[in-house]
Amino acid sequence: MTQTNFSLLNNIDTPLQIAGLSEPQLALLAAEVRRRIVDVVSHNGGHLAPSLGVVELTLALLATFNIDRDKLIWDVGHQSYAFKLLTGRADKFHTLRTFGGISGFPKIMESPYDHFGVGHSSTSVSAALGMALARDLAGLQHHVIAVIGDGAMTAGEAFEGLNLAGHMGKRLIVVLNDNEMSISSNVGALSRFLSSALSRRWVRQARKDVLGFLRAIPRIGQNLALYAMRGELSFKSFFTPGMLFEALRFTYIGPVDGHNTEELKRHLKMAAAVEDGPVLLHVRTQKGKGYAPAEANPAHYHGVGLFTPETGLPVSTTSKIPTFTETFGTTLLQLAERDEKIIAITAAMPEGTGTEFFKERFPERFVDTGICEQHAVTFAAGLAIQGRRPVVAIYSTFLQRAYDQIVHDVCLQNLPVTFCVDRAGLVGEDGATHHGSFDIAYLRHIPNMRILAPRDEDMLRHCLATALVSDGPCAVRYPRGSGYGVSITGEARLLPHGSGEILLEGVNVAVIALGNRAHPALEAARLVENELGFRPLVFDPVWIKPLPEKDLADIAGRFDKLLLVEEGVLAGGFSSAVLEFLNDNGLLGGLTVKRLGLPDGFVEHGTQMELREMLGLRSGGIARAITELARSPAVGK
Repeated sequence: MTQTNFSLLNNIDTPLQIAGLSEPQLALLAAEVRRRIVDVVSHNGGHLAPSLGVVELTLALLATFNIDRDKLIWDVGHQSYAFKLLTGRADKFHTLRTFGGISGFPKIMESPYDHFGVGHSSTSVSAALGMALARDLAGLQHHVIAVIGDGAMTAGEAFEGLNLAGHMGKRLIVVLNDNEMSISSNVGALSRFLSSALSRRWVRQARKDVLGFLRAIPRIGQNLALYAMRGELSFKSFFTPGMLFEALRFTYIGPVDGHNTEELKRHLKMAAAVEDGPVLLHVRTQKGKGYAPAEANPAHYHGVGLFTPETGLPVSTTSKIPTFTETFGTTLLQLAERDEKIIAITAAMPEGTGTEFFKERFPERFVDTGICEQHAVTFAAGLAIQGRRPVVAIYSTFLQRAYDQIVHDVCLQNLPVTFCVDRAGLVGEDGATHHGSFDIAYLRHIPNMRILAPRDEDMLRHCLATALVSDGPCAVRYPRGSGYGVSITGEARLLPHGSGEILLEGVNVAVIALGNRAHPALEAARLVENELGFRPLVFDPVWIKPLPEKDLADIAGRFDKLLLVEEGVLAGGFSSAVLEFLNDNGLLGGLTVKRLGLPDGFVEHGTQMELREMLGLRSGGIARAITELARSPAVGK
């Protein structure tokens, strides 16, 4: 067992085998799992620190519960890599987050052990409670366990789930993976003792018997029982961090050392023994555990690109082109230097959205709401109604969580909130849960909303400056990754309202390419000119709403073949808006229109380049579509 060439991990055929391992074997297996995670993530990128932090917790869960029967739900899924390795996917783990490989998140189509698909935070308690009710209605007896991190616990949905779980009193286990709260060791030891004592079945039965006896005393019994309950609650809550969970009618156990498998198993068995309501097990872990660079900087290693395992240093890239996110961050800072009304808001993503620059320069004008997108949007509405210029920087996929707040609190009141919609379009390896596929479709139909789509990093500056002087809500959508290396000079200028730009004059086919697809369309036009001898027109609409109607009408009058290109869903997206305009104004007759965009389905994970190639959204695919249009018979006007 101690030979360096022997692999415990490779000899695990089923997760049920883990229950039979000794503590020394579990320690060896934990070390091997960590090595495998670091090795694969260094080559593929991914969520490193969260998964390293829950290796022992994963082993304890699999050793305590029968995962063939009991249901385990991971919140978000950032911490699921060890679980994937130990549930029949070790031989495929090298394909993590690669095109055609296994997902970086739990996915029900991937494994029978992934009991609920996740990717967005704070859903685990609600899903687990639904599964617990379904279990009870079916007369079954298995356990349902939700593992939620302290960051995900900040979101409203998590507390909505806890509140209903306490109200319903269903048998449910919630494991709080806490790697941020500061709880001293002596208080932790005392609270573990109290939680253990108060959670044992005989103690709970004795408590019921005593309360029943007190209530039976004539006239004063009810008051005596009430005083006893208050005393128990105040005593326990004073010494433990469980007051909130006890108030929600959960039995609270913990905190427990999340890197001690023996202690974890003992407390998980204790939680499983609670039969009369939900229980919360509070586990303390260290993000990045077992890998020194991640332990030293867990925020950086939360989600990483390629790096050298021996040093933890990122693999250098030759590109010096700033990303869209970096350009947004520096431009916002420049604009805020001149306008003290600008307030930057993000939902737990200052580094990811580029607002960390703003945070450092204007800490009093920066707000991180935590994983609370709904709150962030309504909070921004409150600022706007008092004359401030809030900028809400949130990834496209996460902003959709705040749809009602965008409609009701911002657009209905026509408030000047600027939405900076990062990661719009295909994000790559994080896959279907993270692609910014739907923002055009869920924003453009809302009254009062304006939407801009910059084609490159320079245009992003102008779009942001324009949005910040809008007299109502305005969204700027831009993609993940590097820009196009265009020259950035001078001050950001204001763009004419509802007006696009012809980037290349041409004949035969007009290509209307939105946002970051404009530059590939220009390259496609050159390919077509070399192949077919004519140059198609390339038009950048700049505005999604209001549409550049005058420009579109002019193009429809000059061309009988149109190619519409966008990196968003075609259903309800930009091209749908163009078709609606052309049809409603009698301009569609005689036109042959072809559309390129995201399909009516969820796009899986892969690199951005691979996915765009697959969907025909790179220059070669756009050139093929132009060629097909050019060779198709004209409808005639």
